[in-house]
Amino acid sequence: MAHDVQDEVQAMQGVPAIPTILEVVCQTAGMGFAAVARVTEDRWIACQVRDNIGFGLGPGSELEVETTLCNEVRKYRDVIVIDNVAEDPVYSSHHTPKLYGLQSYISVPILLPDGRFFGTLCAIGSKPANPSNPQTLATIKLFADLIGFQFDAAEKLNSARASLLGEQAASELREQFIAVLGHDLRNPVASLGGGISVLQREPQSEKSMRVLHMMRGSVLRMSALIDNVMDFARGRLGGGIALQKDYEAPLGPTLDQVISEIQSGHPERRIEADYRLSDAVGVDHQRIAQMFSNLLGNAITHGSVEHPIHVHASVTDGELHLSVANAGAPIPKEAMQKLFQPFKRGDGGSSMQGLGLGLYIASQIAEAHGGSLAVNSDESETRFTFRMPVAAGDEPVIR
Repeated sequence: MAHDVQDEVQAMQGVPAIPTILEVVCQTAGMGFAAVARVTEDRWIACQVRDNIGFGLGPGSELEVETTLCNEVRKYRDVIVIDNVAEDPVYSSHHTPKLYGLQSYISVPILLPDGRFFGTLCAIGSKPANPSNPQTLATIKLFADLIGFQFDAAEKLNSARASLLGEQAASELREQFIAVLGHDLRNPVASLGGGISVLQREPQSEKSMRVLHMMRGSVLRMSALIDNVMDFARGRLGGGIALQKDYEAPLGPTLDQVISEIQSGHPERRIEADYRLSDAVGVDHQRIAQMFSNLLGNAITHGSVEHPIHVHASVTDGELHLSVANAGAPIPKEAMQKLFQPFKRGDGGSSMQGLGLGLYIASQIAEAHGGSLAVNSDESETRFTFRMPVAAGDEPVIR
């Protein structure tokens, strides 16, 4: 683990979710400035900053720690929140608000999963606000938890990279890491998703709604990533993919739910669905939803934004066919041979390609159902098609 303060600051600067979190904190709390700060006994260092009021601090800027309220948060590991400095019985005469001209303020400790104190998620306002609102306070606490978990995951990844001694050691360490990553991130991601749902039901500005849609899309991608890495870890440990087939529930609503979730995170994309499913099909609905979500996510990432994504589901000649098609550049021939292999990604340079597990897990789910997943790609479209024989059966399947 990295313990040098500057290394820790640089690691936190590399966490990609923080800029969005800081923007939402400013919007939610009514503040003009927000930052993630590394706080020690003798240093206050800004890791990432959102400054809408010209406060004057940027990433890497330092303050005298004794002049900050974050120092008190470090000492007592508790939240400090001020709606109106002039009316606050504790901080109206405190030296920090006077020194920096604060009118409202909130600082939440960022604790790592092992209990270590990293620093604070803090925000200031040049006029009174209402950060002590229970919903606002709970949301910012969730953000602080998520930042702590993401930093810890980055530390573990950097440590793993530094200690690789060969291909066998790399493989073993990677599998241990993804298992820990899946367990450690599941709860804060679920909490963040719940917080976003609450905020979306409240009146919001158009800008805030755009940010919330963007955050929901990020949460969906993180949730899918966690599911994929956990399935991959279980497969390597010999557990396989277990199915719980349902022969009564219709498949259409399951597909609609996935489309709705993906659409909520990418409202600018068009998804057109055509179902020809007269009867229920015996499938594991949760696993089919996971496979379908991976295929749709792949189409969102690599497909043309100017054309709709087409979904088709039907039962034809005793087979279930489920396909996802998108326009855009065809998949290179050299990539087709390893498209369904784990940790293999295209060379498109997209920052959203993830670990390269989505299509691998989708193919494993297809095989577990006794079916197959195939792809055809040319200049006109890229189409992934899942085919599965439709037949009665009562025994659970593990592949």
